[in-house]
Amino acid sequence: MLYAPPIARLVEELSKLPGIGQKTAQRLTFHLLKVPPEEARALAEAIVEAREKVAFCARCFNFAQGELCEYCSNPRRDPSLVCVVERPQDIVAVERTGEFRGLYHVLGGAISPIDGIGPEDLKVRELLERVRKEGVSEVIMATNPRVEGEATAAYLANLLKPLGVKVTRIASGLPVGGDLEYADEVTLGRALKGRLEL
Repeated sequence: MLYAPPIARLVEELSKLPGIGQKTAQRLTFHLLKVPPEEARALAEAIVEAREKVAFCARCFNFAQGELCEYCSNPRRDPSLVCVVERPQDIVAVERTGEFRGLYHVLGGAISPIDGIGPEDLKVRELLERVRKEGVSEVIMATNPRVEGEATAAYLANLLKPLGVKVTRIASGLPVGGDLEYADEVTLGRALKGRLEL
């Protein structure tokens, strides 16, 4: 055993976090051992508070402190527009644009047969129910531009179109400040297809 048991346990628990390997877990552990006890306690309390007080929104499956998240409970949001995302953190990216004023629906992932994730593992049924009951006029697919995200968007579009709702997909293309020389052909092709008149 390289460390005292409490240190080893903390390293082990931290290394279970996504993106945290053994060395990073060790650095975080040693950092936490150096900070004043009240700072370490504040971190521990924040983790416990988040786990105890945050759940999924009953409507869209975003994180929420009450029954509904801040978007679903906001009367100024447009309930006729629903933006479908894979994860709650994707909502933050959309909100940063300041361009969307509708509501969200979090699927909880994307269809991925290789990973054993099918439509029944996602919040698909709940999305269809919302569209049927809530007067949704447009569903915007904002799944990630990977094979799984594209397959999920296409699958959902096939289910939604017969319900008489407009289904759109976010455009994908070149990042601002990027160079054409470094763009892959799929991204560049989509940028050309999604071009706008100036």
